[in-house]
Amino acid sequence: MALAGRAGQGEQRRAFLQVVLGALIFALASAVYLPIREHEWLNYDDDIYVTGSAELQQGIGWEGVRWAFATQQGANWFPLTRLSWMLDLELHSNEPGGFLLTNLLLHALASALLFLALSRLTGELPRSAFTAAVFAVHPLHVESVAWVSARKDVLSGLFFMLALLAYASAVGHHNAWRARVALLVSLALGLLAKPMLVTLPCVLLLLDGWPLGRLTGPAGGLDPRRVLHAVREKLPLLALAAASCLMTLRAQAGGGAMASLDRVTLSDRVANALLAYLVYLRKFAWPSDLAVFYPHAGGQLPLWKPLLAAALLLAATLLALRAGLRRGYLAVGWLWFLGMLVPTIGLVQVGSQALADRYMYLPLAGLAIVLAWGVADAVGTRGRRGAALACAALLVVALLAGVTRAQLRHWHDSVSLFSHALEVTEENHVAHVFLGAAYAERGRLAETIRHYRAAVRIRPDFQTAANNLAWLVATARDASLRDPALAVSLAERAAAMSAVPDPSVLDTLAAAYAAAGRYQEAARVAEQALRQVEADGPPAFAAQIRARLALYRAGRPYQE
Repeated sequence: MALAGRAGQGEQRRAFLQVVLGALIFALASAVYLPIREHEWLNYDDDIYVTGSAELQQGIGWEGVRWAFATQQGANWFPLTRLSWMLDLELHSNEPGGFLLTNLLLHALASALLFLALSRLTGELPRSAFTAAVFAVHPLHVESVAWVSARKDVLSGLFFMLALLAYASAVGHHNAWRARVALLVSLALGLLAKPMLVTLPCVLLLLDGWPLGRLTGPAGGLDPRRVLHAVREKLPLLALAAASCLMTLRAQAGGGAMASLDRVTLSDRVANALLAYLVYLRKFAWPSDLAVFYPHAGGQLPLWKPLLAAALLLAATLLALRAGLRRGYLAVGWLWFLGMLVPTIGLVQVGSQALADRYMYLPLAGLAIVLAWGVADAVGTRGRRGAALACAALLVVALLAGVTRAQLRHWHDSVSLFSHALEVTEENHVAHVFLGAAYAERGRLAETIRHYRAAVRIRPDFQTAANNLAWLVATARDASLRDPALAVSLAERAAAMSAVPDPSVLDTLAAAYAAAGRYQEAARVAEQALRQVEADGPPAFAAQIRARLALYRAGRPYQE
C-alpha cells in the first residue's frame, strides 16, 4: 500500500512538472516572438494574396468553406490554412499584427506539445524540455512565425505535435481507439493545412524503433514480424498521405509552379538537394546569413561540391545507423531530419529557390533530439556534470533566443527584409525585384529602377523583372526616368517569354510602344489585352486598359 501510494505521488509530481515545463516553453516562445505585433504587411507572395483576395475577404461561411476546399490558387491546396486566414480577417480585419499573433500562438502551442509528446514517449523530462526549447526559439523558425504566408508551417506543425501526443497515448494500449482516431484526425487536419505532413507515418515508424522499442525481438535486432505489424497499422495514415500527395501534385502542376526538367535538370536538382542538406545542417548549428529567398544555382555548381556533400551525408547516415544500435536517438533524429525534408528538398522543384528556412520547421526537431540526447549521454547528467550541462543548455537557449530576436527585426517590413537578403546572399534576382517593388510603394522610383535593372542583369529571362522595369521606364511621370527604347526592348522580351499572351505583359508592351510614339502598335496590343481581360479577368483591370487604349488612339502616351 505504501509503495503504491509513493508511486502515485511520483506520477502526480511528474504530471505537475510536465504541465509547468510545458507552460514555461509556451511562455518562452511567446516572449521571444512578441515584437511581431508591430510588423507590417510584406509585399511578397501570399501576404499580397491575403490582403487582396475577394474570396478571403468574404469571411467564414458556407461559400467561403466551399471555395477554400475547391480552389488551388497559388498552385497549392491547403484549405484549412485559407480558413484560418478568413477567421483572422473576421477577428482582426486587415491588421497584420493580429495575423502574426495567431502564428505566434500556434508556434508556442506546437513547442509545448512537442515537449509533452517527447516526455511521454521517452520518459525524459529535461532532454525533452531542451529539445522543445530549441524548437521554440531557433532562428530558422523566424520565417515560419513572422510571415503571414507561412501560416501553413505553424498550423500543420500544431497538428503534427498533436499526432505525436495521440500516438504516445495509443501505443501499448489495446483499447486506445480514441487515441488512434485522434491520431488519424490530427494527420488529416495537418495535411489540410500543409501537405508536408505526408512524412508523419514514417516518423511514427522511427519512433517505434526508438524510444518505444516496438520493432525489436527478444534477442535484440529488428523483428520482421513486428516491423510488418507496425507498418500495417499505419496503412490508414499512409493512405491519407498518398491522397494528399496526389492533390498537391495536381495543384502545383495545374498552377505552373513545378519547374520542368528543361528548366532545372534532374542532375541539377540532385546536386542542389545534396548541398541543401549540408546548408540546413550548418544553419541549425550556426544560424547566420538567414534570408527570405536563396537563389538556385542551376547548372553552375562545380561537380566536386555535390559529390563531397553526398559522401559526407552517406558517412553521417552510416555512422548514425551503426551508433543507433546502442543509441537509437541518433538514428531516429538523423533520419527524421533527412526524411522530413524529402518533400521540399527540390527533387520535385517547386518555385525557383534553392532552399528555404521554413522547410526546416518540422525537420529541425529531429536534429534537436540528436543534440539533446547526444550531449547528455556524452557528458553525463550526474553531480557537477549535470549542473554544468543544465547551465550550458540554458545558455544555448538564451543565445538562440537572442539571435531570433535580431532576425525578427529584418522581418518588420519589406525594405528591411529584402535589403537583408541582398546583404547575405549573392546575385539574388528575386530580392532585387521585391525590394524594388517596396521602394516603388514609397515613391522612390529611381531606387526601384536600379533594383529592377540588377534583377534583369542577373536573370535576363526573369519575366517579372523585365515587365516591371519596362512599365516604369515607359510610364514614369519624371522624364529623367523614362527610356522608351529600353521599355520596348524589355516589354517585347517579356512578351516572348509567355507561350500564351499574358494581358498584364501586353498592357506593358502597349505602354512601351506609346512611349516610343508607336501609337498604332500600342492600340493594337492594348486591344488584344482588353479582349483577354474582358473574357476572363477583373473588371477593374479591363477599365484601366480601356482608359489607356483611348489615350493611344488619341496619340498620347500613358504616364503614371
